[in-house]
Amino acid sequence: MYRMIVRELRGPAALEREDSVDVAAAAGQVAIDVEAIGCNFFDTLITKGKYQVKPDLPFAPGAEVAGTVSDVGDGVQGFSVGDRVTALLSYGGFSSRVIAPPERVFLMPEGMGFQDAAALGLVYQTSYVALVPRAQLKAGETLLVHAAAGGVGLAAVQIGVALGARVIGTAGSADKLELVQQSGAHAVINYREEDFVERVQELTGGRGADVIYDPVGGDTFDRSMKCIAFNGRLLVIGFASGRIPTAEMNRVLLKNISLVGVHWGLYFEKDPSAIQDAQRAIFDLHARGRISPVISATYPLSEATAALEALGARQTTGKVVLIP
Repeated sequence: MYRMIVRELRGPAALEREDSVDVAAAAGQVAIDVEAIGCNFFDTLITKGKYQVKPDLPFAPGAEVAGTVSDVGDGVQGFSVGDRVTALLSYGGFSSRVIAPPERVFLMPEGMGFQDAAALGLVYQTSYVALVPRAQLKAGETLLVHAAAGGVGLAAVQIGVALGARVIGTAGSADKLELVQQSGAHAVINYREEDFVERVQELTGGRGADVIYDPVGGDTFDRSMKCIAFNGRLLVIGFASGRIPTAEMNRVLLKNISLVGVHWGLYFEKDPSAIQDAQRAIFDLHARGRISPVISATYPLSEATAALEALGARQTTGKVVLIP
């Protein structure tokens, strides 16, 4: 087996290949021969030591994989060698074989490909948990999705449409806006050419968006406070802009706004049943053709540096997948 690891926190450029013997599953573990690995923006952060999860060096990034069970440790039930599965990890996924606890492993539905399975992991989990249990998005409500052409953004657009919401997506170029529309958005806004606050107000007759999905932070968060509806919910997903914003609490008071944090990974510790529920719902939506991951690029695992650099520079749309 081999994996791509960082020995120094210098970003994706520090990734290097490490070859080793295959690892077996110990008691209470599942070993998976990996066929596809999903890349996420936080993979760039973790290689810089700027993510909330800070593994001891050296380590491999990567939180979502799909592959085939190669070994099952004592005491594990529900999985057998040869099962096609996905796994959601804290880190360590940039590897040709991974070891995972069974509660982080999910049987793939019949007919689902490995690349789709890897791409349906963290971003769809994050967006489903954000929009359903956290925001309680209802049919007929207006959902504004920022950075809608990115991985979590497209997942949020597709899930919002599947839930019956009216979805508005923002992006910074014509090709990205087209992709967002192809994913079902009812309206799109080029934030480089238009004031998204004014445009949202126009599209909603001055009411504003009921739910705002914000993985950007910074100025985007600040301005979102100006186009959110009464009783609106502003979902704090992440801070891709690099600036963690603070809220003007008078706006929260005057509009009855709810600021809703979405720390998806913490559910494994605090409420693991929510992860299981979300995965079943995601697989069901995929089987019914209501959601479909947009995979914009695939790279060999050995070229993980190039994949993460493109992702970090916002040169990608949808999902980037590594193939061991």
